[in-house]
Amino acid sequence: MRKVLCCALIVFLFAGLVGCTISKDEMSSSEYFRIHIRANSNSMEDQNIKYMIKDSVVEYLSPLIAECEDKDSMMSIVQDNLSDIESVADDILRENGFGYTSTAYISEEYFPTRVYGDITLEAAVYDAIIVELGEGDGNNWWCVVYPPLCFVNAEETSTAGFRYKSKLMEIIENFFD
Repeated sequence: MRKVLCCALIVFLFAGLVGCTISKDEMSSSEYFRIHIRANSNSMEDQNIKYMIKDSVVEYLSPLIAECEDKDSMMSIVQDNLSDIESVADDILRENGFGYTSTAYISEEYFPTRVYGDITLEAAVYDAIIVELGEGDGNNWWCVVYPPLCFVNAEETSTAGFRYKSKLMEIIENFFD
């Protein structure tokens, strides 16, 4: 009986929390912070190194921004670490024999419509960290840093990304263990 009442209480609390939250669909472009990594060119080598740098930059940023509770604090931390982000990218470039370097900066950039699971971000101008590799003329990779839409499944796909776990699910799991 105790477990049934507890489950009912949890369901009630969860329903209340869901009703009080703002959907990501309701957020404006000004509430997002994106990341954009531009490859030097479309050569296979430049495209491959772009993904290696993406993984390293995400790994570097993850612990720095994991505790950020809003976009402004995240942007501030990223701004304070731009030279370190360039160093991370430049180390990968140098280790792999590339003769160009990177440039990292924060800018307002236009992004086309993009779907992340059940969230659609409309085409608009967004604040973003830009990591430009060499000339930055190749295909690029982009994602959302805040809120971390592209790192939601990082626990299953990468050890470099964010780990998100529902506090409610943690309470339920602990109760039944």
